[in-house]
Amino acid sequence: MFDLLDVLTQIEKEFAYQFTYADDIIEDVYVGNLPENLSFDQILNFLRQETKLTFTILNDTFVSINKGNKPFIICGVIKELIGDKLLSGATIRGVKSSTTSDRNGYFELEVFSDKESITIDHLGFKTIYIDSRSFNTLDCEHIYMTSETEILAEVILKDYLTKGISKTDDGVFQIEYDDFGILPGLIEADVLQTIQALPGVQSTDETVSNINIRGGTHDQNLILWDGIKMYQSGHFFGLISIFNPNITGNATLIKNGTGTEYTDSVSGTILMNTDTEINSSFKSSAGLNLISADAFTDIPIGKNSSVQLSARKSISNLIKTPTYEQYFDRISQDSEIGSNNETDIEFDFYDINLRWNWKISKKDKLRINFLGINNELVFTENSIIDTNISSRQSSLTQRSIAGGIWYQRYWSERFISSLQVYETDYTLKSINVNLQDQQRFLQENVVSETGIKLNTHYTLNKNFIWLNGYQLTETGISNLNDIDNPTFRRNKIRVIRNHGFFSQLGYKGFKKKNSINFGLRYSFNEKFNKHIIEPRLSYNQKFLNYFNFEILGEFKHQNTSQIINFQNDFLGIEKRRWVLANDDDIPVIKSKQVSFGLQFNRKGWLVSSEGYYKLVNGITARSQGFRNQYEFEEAIGDYVISGVDFLINKRFRNVSSWLSYSYVNNEYTFEAFDEKKFPNNVDITHSFTLGVAYTIKDLKISAGLNWHSGLPTTRPEFLNEIEDDRINYDPANSARLPEYLRLDISATYDFFLTKKVKCHAGISVWNFSDKNNSISNYYRINEENEPNEVVNSSLAITPNATFRVSF
Repeated sequence: MFDLLDVLTQIEKEFAYQFTYADDIIEDVYVGNLPENLSFDQILNFLRQETKLTFTILNDTFVSINKGNKPFIICGVIKELIGDKLLSGATIRGVKSSTTSDRNGYFELEVFSDKESITIDHLGFKTIYIDSRSFNTLDCEHIYMTSETEILAEVILKDYLTKGISKTDDGVFQIEYDDFGILPGLIEADVLQTIQALPGVQSTDETVSNINIRGGTHDQNLILWDGIKMYQSGHFFGLISIFNPNITGNATLIKNGTGTEYTDSVSGTILMNTDTEINSSFKSSAGLNLISADAFTDIPIGKNSSVQLSARKSISNLIKTPTYEQYFDRISQDSEIGSNNETDIEFDFYDINLRWNWKISKKDKLRINFLGINNELVFTENSIIDTNISSRQSSLTQRSIAGGIWYQRYWSERFISSLQVYETDYTLKSINVNLQDQQRFLQENVVSETGIKLNTHYTLNKNFIWLNGYQLTETGISNLNDIDNPTFRRNKIRVIRNHGFFSQLGYKGFKKKNSINFGLRYSFNEKFNKHIIEPRLSYNQKFLNYFNFEILGEFKHQNTSQIINFQNDFLGIEKRRWVLANDDDIPVIKSKQVSFGLQFNRKGWLVSSEGYYKLVNGITARSQGFRNQYEFEEAIGDYVISGVDFLINKRFRNVSSWLSYSYVNNEYTFEAFDEKKFPNNVDITHSFTLGVAYTIKDLKISAGLNWHSGLPTTRPEFLNEIEDDRINYDPANSARLPEYLRLDISATYDFFLTKKVKCHAGISVWNFSDKNNSISNYYRINEENEPNEVVNSSLAITPNATFRVSF
């Protein structure tokens, strides 16, 4: 970098101009190397871009320099990626101005800041988002647009709740984190926390490892990270998402009408993707909050390749913050921790992400991903045995390793193919030491999955797109129980290989007034010689300019699920273990769902309502986590859920406010139980959310209130609590826990330390009113032969703060 004063002196020697300025204006201002052979006007444009100062020619000999955000001009040429065809009619938008490209693809746009977000749209092509600083003021950039062959969905509702969330005409919610707003209680872009703000999505225990989408359990959700299936979703055993927000570019939530290319889930689908574009400049950042520290970098490798790296680690080994203490108290409830004399309790987590994008040619793209995740809890148990002090360690480890290769080929303007190969491995391991019995109990749950997927997209004409593909998945799951005294070892290993063929036709009507996607997925399970055919549908009709009507439907199945054998498994912290269907006591789970929706969107008002009905067959009692008379029962059943989601969202210039209400009727059917039908464990009949988000320049503030009716529970029978030394229960889930209420607030502020150093600061308070919410309970017989109630509570008031520096 060169001192601006020295550069101005050199320019004055070469040209017949003199610069006039106040000394404080150019003090400590530096610029890059001045390119050679530039005209005087080009030099001024270069200096404006480098310094953000205004350079005004006063007459033929003087140029004044002043501070301010005077506009400057950027230019570019829009081309089609395949064939280099010039694109006319593209819309280029800045904050205060917009323009269109001419017949030569050329445009000029007036911008007011180097950090101004520029949006480039063209019918039939993917929208491009780019900062004004990425444009070269000396030469007009060539900008290549990719055909929208892969994507037919169009945004029909923008800035849903807050900036960055939108809904498309196939019923899908999309979240873009490049320019995201703010939600109550959140100061970082945590995908699995963000989606819980949407109607129909909840977590009954406030974790990201137990997300309930339309009444389903968490294991019934498909979670994909850049197309790789993940069997673990939470750090801190569920309180923090494992997906580093710094490397997540966008996310998608599908509640119904799932595309035929996705399988192995009967509830929701959550897709997370890293940035697909090649970064042309070096970027890095580092951040710290009250739980962890992280670092991120995006490194260009030539013009056609870039590598993203990120790492995050807990700071509990350095300092135990109030946030850490609240989180630890939450996960240690009803576990082996706290039930004995423990010392030296240590907890640690980390994650590592890598993504390499390589644009091999204009027609070929390659992406390589790697993700490593680790959670570890170690504590020492002390006991006095025969007057001697004895100490031994217990531990719990949860880790995932995943990697994949994705290759895309543009064969022509109409035909695109992509091939992905991935491996994902998950391990949950605990060592539980019982000093009194001198026993060590080892448990281990291991999942290993390999997948291959081929997708093809063919554009038949401007109205139709045809998706076809094949998917091969081999999943192996083992469950180990090992006791050293007395010696006992059992290790169950199961493997399933599944073949899937899918086809889907997408149609976009005249002037995009309607759209329909219909397809079929055929699956063949080698293990059970089973053939499954699943139709999928999404239909959207726009009418009266401001209304949209939608119909969504799907048949789905899954071969994997989680069960709980005993509540003290894996130290009682992460009790669930993955298992594979065996076509006997663990069947293949199947679902059918249909929904109808109506949306109104005009002048900042959004009103949305959606009714749905879902039937899920083949669930096991052990997968539901009963804590009543059916805790140790083995049975196969179903659940039926019907509900309505309603939302009113009013958006002003700087304010977004919303009110949502959901009504749900979620009911089990277990023919083997005394009560054939009874409420589902996650049946939340009524729920309300009220929220507001305010943005003024770089300051964002949000607050929100969450209320829902209590979860079902089972009480002992009044005046007849104990019978035959067992608790005598009322009918299953015939009572309710107290109502749930939580108030969250958050605020963030972005500012620049220097021209190239940006800072992000934020604070949040979860459960601001410190309401003691009961999220689960159960009963055990105490020493007086009476039922003793054990209640697990939600997080108490929990503050958090973050600070990030970006270069």
